[in-house]
Amino acid sequence: MKYPRLNKQIFIENRKRFIAQMEPNSIAIFHSNYQYSWNGDAVFKFKQNSDIFWASGIDQEDSVLVLFPDCPIPAYRECLFLVETNEKIAVWDGYKYTKADATATSGVASVFWNNDYMQQLRQVINMADNVYLPLNENDRFSPKSPTKAIDFAKEMMGLYPMHNYKRAGKILNKLRGTKTELELEVMREAVQISKKGLLRILETTTPGMGEYEIEANLAHTFLSNRASGFSFEPIVAAGKNACTLHYIENKDEVKDGDLILVDCGVDYANYASDMTRCLPANGTFSPRQKEVYNATLRVMKAARAKLVPGTMLMEYQKEVELLMQEELIGLGLLTDEDIQNQDPAWPALKKYFMHGTSHFLGIDVHDSGMRYEPMQAGMVFSCEPGIYIAEEGIGVRIENQILITENGPVDMMDEVGMPVEISDIEDFMAS
Repeated sequence: MKYPRLNKQIFIENRKRFIAQMEPNSIAIFHSNYQYSWNGDAVFKFKQNSDIFWASGIDQEDSVLVLFPDCPIPAYRECLFLVETNEKIAVWDGYKYTKADATATSGVASVFWNNDYMQQLRQVINMADNVYLPLNENDRFSPKSPTKAIDFAKEMMGLYPMHNYKRAGKILNKLRGTKTELELEVMREAVQISKKGLLRILETTTPGMGEYEIEANLAHTFLSNRASGFSFEPIVAAGKNACTLHYIENKDEVKDGDLILVDCGVDYANYASDMTRCLPANGTFSPRQKEVYNATLRVMKAARAKLVPGTMLMEYQKEVELLMQEELIGLGLLTDEDIQNQDPAWPALKKYFMHGTSHFLGIDVHDSGMRYEPMQAGMVFSCEPGIYIAEEGIGVRIENQILITENGPVDMMDEVGMPVEISDIEDFMAS
């Protein structure tokens, strides 16, 4: 791992929160993700399963976390099963956790090697009435490849058909949606690195560059600050490319007069940031670009003010759309007649603002959370309205990261002084 070891209290506290929600005499089993094949004998870079990381901090393949607080055998009330390293693994693949390092990372005292963990766990599983298994229950997820979580669930149900199986995801969605203070410290570090990346591209972007060069400058800054890389495939979209919401090719030349939309996030210690900024290729916004940018910024500021405890996400989206509707009228993109004749199932504003304004943030850039329950203090949301005018080749999205508190929303990007006003962006580019 590139990042320094995190405070193990993060994971001790998260496990306590999870265990408190378990039914009596239950066992929970968390697995790391598969390491997927690429081509030939190569493999993709390993990315840890978010649930096991949230509960243990262990960032290594072939790892298992077991929680069984009522187990009669103390060693199995909380334990890890990890890859046992050897001389060959050390030479070819490098470092793997020792038992002492795993305990120092996770706070779990009982660490075993995973050579025969299913046989070792048999007696323990048979003592439990209920088995909690985490699946990826993120409602944005549509499985297209095998996952360890699903494969293991099928294996368990075949081996132990008489147990009661429980969805760990119901608990995890609630708990992971609300961040502890220790988690917020890590997320703030990711935001700090995001700011450094933004300043880097404000200082270096000029007409004639490739979108890919801007991406490279971001990657250089993120990796130089001990991030693992991007938290999602970055979008660097100049001119009309910004009107494609998930444009990730980043292959075109930046032309003089283009407005460049950059949507990227930092993966720092498996916690994600998410930022979108727009910058003029030549350092100066055109009058029309200013109009569209400032309209978007006004909606962003008004929208983030609504991110308070008790807010319902779907109702909030409707309120933001009404704010955006007024701005689109002001920009000459919509008329009162367009609104009177609109299809209620697809309002007229959707031509120019077709996506949601906010999503949960945390270990995943689209993090776990309860979308149909009231917002609570400790949750972190993106706030990212946008205006996309394909016929003008202008796409603007502005995205900040907002922490909900009992005392009102806290903009985590304002906390670090991340430029967002046109004057600040132009000043940085001029310097």
